[in-house]
Amino acid sequence: MELTERFEWRGRQIAWGRAGAGPAVVFCHGTPFSSVLWQPFAEALSRDFTVYLWDMPGYGRSSKHAGHPVDFGAQADAFAALLAHWGLDRPPHVIAHDFGGAVSLRTHLILGVDYASLMLVDVVAIPPSGSPFFKFVQDHPDVLGQLPAYIHTAIVRAYIQGASHRGLRDDDLDALVRPWTGEDGQPAFYRQIAHYDERFLEENEEALGRVGIPVRILWGSCDAWIPTDIGRRLQGLIPTADLSLIDAAGHLVHHDAPVPLMDEIRAWLTPSESTM
Repeated sequence: MELTERFEWRGRQIAWGRAGAGPAVVFCHGTPFSSVLWQPFAEALSRDFTVYLWDMPGYGRSSKHAGHPVDFGAQADAFAALLAHWGLDRPPHVIAHDFGGAVSLRTHLILGVDYASLMLVDVVAIPPSGSPFFKFVQDHPDVLGQLPAYIHTAIVRAYIQGASHRGLRDDDLDALVRPWTGEDGQPAFYRQIAHYDERFLEENEEALGRVGIPVRILWGSCDAWIPTDIGRRLQGLIPTADLSLIDAAGHLVHHDAPVPLMDEIRAWLTPSESTM
């Protein structure tokens, strides 16, 4: 499934794609990833659903202009605008990973966009967040953006590899690293970390008690980036949420446990689809 469409929004180009027929399912990626992480799941679901993939501004195949903010607030505004552009006749099911959790929650809670349901997979959603690496980058974004390309690529490869509990194959790792290389990709990688603002997570946390749609939380039991305790605390803050752990999976559960993740997605969406 290719992202062949472009949505012009506030000087940005947002890359997106659509496939299949049936109730709408929208996937939201996180950082430092892109829609490629969800691509095989979207393709499998396209037999029964209309699936949408998109790259957030500053990520993947979307534009990466230095002057454009890429924080949670900007991404939520972009998501709301993209959903309006699609003109869906019914609220979509939204499935989000990592940073996409905070973006989808803000779009729903703060911007008032309705969903049929929300699945949150190892998400950044509530404080505290941010690794020591994040904090270092936030202190030195311009310097790191000027690193020799081979050193930068080695840093990004090591960083993303650490998100997997079982280890990534070279071709999978290459696909995740590729958008962050080159003249536009390297500075964009450090810029998206520099713009990371926990204030938006605090606003989300204060509003979580208002969530009234069905919410399913999935977490890799061996997530070294965001511990399972965060997932449990998030469940406690959302009145409609339940939580399941996926065994022997890290933050990149998509690669560590793709079959259990697909089973969870199918089980979540099918009852919802049959009642609509």
